[in-house]
Amino acid sequence: MVGDPGPGAPIFDTAEGHRIQNADTDGWRRWGPYLAERQWGTVREDYSADGDAWSAFPHDHARSRAYRWGEDGIAGFCDEGQTWCLSLGLWNGADPIVKERLFGLTNAEGNHGEDVKELWWHLDAVPSHAWQRMLYRYPQRAFPYADLVAENARRRGTDAPEYKLEDTGILSDDRFFDVEVAYAKAGPDDVLMRVTVLNRGPQKARIHVLPQLVARNTWSWGGNSEKPTIAPDGPGSVLASQPGKTPLRLEALQDVRWLFCENETNKHRLYGIGPDGPFKDAINDHLVGGAVELPGSGTKCAALSEHEIEAGASVTLRYRLAPASADALDATAFDGILRDRAAEADAFYGALQQEMTEPDERLVQRRALAGLLWSKQVYRYDVKRWLEGDPAGPVPPAERRRGRNSDWTHLNNSEVILMPDTWEYPWYASWDLAFHAMAAACVDPAFAKDQLLLLTREWYMHPSGQLPAYEWSFSDANPPIHAYAALRVYRADAELTGRPDRAFLERIFHKLIVNFTWWVNRKDVSGRNLFQGGFLGLDNIGVFDRSAPVPGGGTLEQADATAWMAMYALNMMRMALELAEDNPAYEDIATKFFEHFLTIASAMTHLGRSEAEKDTGEEGDGLWNEADGFFYDVLVLPDGSTTTLRVRSLVGLIPLCAVEVLDRDLAQRHPAFARRLDWMLRHRPDLTDQVSRYAEPGQNDRLLLSLLRRHRMTAVLGRMLDETEFLSPHGVRSVSKAHGTGPFEIAIGDRSFSVGYEPGASQSGLFGGNSNWRGPVWMPLNFMLIDALREFARFYGDEIKVECPSGSGRNVDLGGVADELSRRLEALFLKDAEGLRPSTGGKAPRGGLDGEELLQFNEFFHGETGLGLGASHQTGWTALVALLLRRPARQSVK
Repeated sequence: MVGDPGPGAPIFDTAEGHRIQNADTDGWRRWGPYLAERQWGTVREDYSADGDAWSAFPHDHARSRAYRWGEDGIAGFCDEGQTWCLSLGLWNGADPIVKERLFGLTNAEGNHGEDVKELWWHLDAVPSHAWQRMLYRYPQRAFPYADLVAENARRRGTDAPEYKLEDTGILSDDRFFDVEVAYAKAGPDDVLMRVTVLNRGPQKARIHVLPQLVARNTWSWGGNSEKPTIAPDGPGSVLASQPGKTPLRLEALQDVRWLFCENETNKHRLYGIGPDGPFKDAINDHLVGGAVELPGSGTKCAALSEHEIEAGASVTLRYRLAPASADALDATAFDGILRDRAAEADAFYGALQQEMTEPDERLVQRRALAGLLWSKQVYRYDVKRWLEGDPAGPVPPAERRRGRNSDWTHLNNSEVILMPDTWEYPWYASWDLAFHAMAAACVDPAFAKDQLLLLTREWYMHPSGQLPAYEWSFSDANPPIHAYAALRVYRADAELTGRPDRAFLERIFHKLIVNFTWWVNRKDVSGRNLFQGGFLGLDNIGVFDRSAPVPGGGTLEQADATAWMAMYALNMMRMALELAEDNPAYEDIATKFFEHFLTIASAMTHLGRSEAEKDTGEEGDGLWNEADGFFYDVLVLPDGSTTTLRVRSLVGLIPLCAVEVLDRDLAQRHPAFARRLDWMLRHRPDLTDQVSRYAEPGQNDRLLLSLLRRHRMTAVLGRMLDETEFLSPHGVRSVSKAHGTGPFEIAIGDRSFSVGYEPGASQSGLFGGNSNWRGPVWMPLNFMLIDALREFARFYGDEIKVECPSGSGRNVDLGGVADELSRRLEALFLKDAEGLRPSTGGKAPRGGLDGEELLQFNEFFHGETGLGLGASHQTGWTALVALLLRRPARQSVK
């Protein structure tokens, strides 16, 4: 496996490690950075007839309109039930509105889809959230809202890059504040918030700082929810009371002016109905306009202080949210707790990184994990209630009853989940979450296991067995990698704790049997073991939209969908064998998944022909193209004719991932399974001739199960390691560079389609255009290819060597190929000899009091330069680099 933690559990010997181990009983995860960075523009808040979520709840409404299903804010912190939400508010005296949430463009406004137009960085975090730190960069002049919208609109339909905040000139001469927010816990429910504001500009500048405490609105929708209150509790604090819950006190350890309003919708401003009042936007209007009178209590409050800060100077502010019964805490004790938690975080990461000697590698890994842990979010969505509407709300449009997610009425989510990016993607996606759990397992395996189990619970998984894809369409199909992730997390957990958690494995295994059956019944339309699957998370990689009906009718037999299912079968087989260590009955189930794998593998060779058709001796082309040495999708038209879609993309590399090596002691440990495996491999060569080296044991007498034997594997690797095709300086491209000069083109009826090489931002409008799988480097698939190569290396050892790169004359074994790919991916973030980081396009920006380097972990990376593109804080799956940096011993490719 790629970058598994080493033996032993040194992290659990630290103070933070003890908190993690006792988190469930002691409540250390009850509070965390669980507040979204964007709640507006989400499906959950969309009650329109046409399903245009961005237009139904735009940014302009967010300050005035109560959210139904969550809250958002800058540097937010809240409890796991999202009862009380703490976040940062700022005003520079020039903006038209108080900065309460991050601004960005909708999918229709951005020239490459939706895009946040702010600057912030996650600096540090630990799994218990006893220590968190981030930096927000706030302009001192009026935020250029209109300019960002107008210029990006002018660039739509062109090859021009996104117009970002940095491009507007608003940050010139360093006229901005660096605002660092640090959280530390004095106890499980005792949250300290430190805000440090540094004036980076050349002159003194004024800023209003107003941390906010908000009660999530549960009372405006009907039902029995009682309204909470926030009211003064002496000159320096307020008391937050919720019926049936422990009252909390928010205290400011410096002079502030408390402002109050109600977290309710301003219908007068938005719809021209109802009276004026101290609604959600009243604090904003009071501060910016000055004419609004505020009440003496409410359900939203702000601790306002104004500061004129000299150039280069800073101010530090302290706040505490704790049970009302907590003992008093002065500034000295406050600072001492923050120092202790910071030191404990250093000790935790020191234990994790004890075998990493390079400071820069340690920095990149720690920042990647910080971003991952900051990306936790409370996700609330009751589809049945959303479709039917609330008792106190208007009757929803009839179109919704037949529209988005209308067949997911069982889904009722209200949990803390690792998000892909809490601004651009503030909703979970099933395959993203699988990668997030793999990365999280190296610091918090218990939480990682819970995340994987969550999607298989009855309030997530469809009664049919389908896992929910994402809120835009829960019925879409993401790649079936849940079993793969479960195995990795299971092994990582065992390495850290010294105890294999077979109860977890058995629990998720039984749910995944149901999901596997759903895939077989729903995505194998013809019953020939070739799978369709749809877009499968790869957005615009196809010749046409793979989630829509095929132009001209017919079906698309997908190389990636079929390979994913082959891998799924092998993963389930491996899980069953692991469970058979305690219960031999699982050997029968392992046999069943082994046979599933063989039939799927055979179908890829014979294009799903029946047994009788195979017996005629006629060879089909299958999904493998011998002339090209590559797997392709095949279009099957209504008249039965087939067309190979010769697009060289990740679709044709994914079959490498369907690989499993069995140890030679299999017969002793699992005799029933071994007998059936032996019988199938010896008596059904029609199924096994392309997929096994059973008769030729590999290194240490191991056995290989794979979609690719030596010839096909080396052919595919020849393409993948060719720098004129897939191999970039920073990993494997998603589409071959050869399509830059030779795009694939096809005409179907009166329509023409093409796929070219687009190394940067998407030039296609498929799936909104904000992601691009036609050339850039993507971390998750590169990670899986590295993992597959290491598995092949377990079998072949140094028996097989290939040129790496192709044509270089340098031969290396498959483990060395995995090492080289890992090096290239790591180099996206690591400083080169000149101090440049490719993912940032040069030297990383610096900020904060110490001038530390500021790193981001983007969604994908330019296929030539490695520049980070797409979502700027995709620290979910891009955090996998943290596992790559925990590398095993490597060989040189020299």
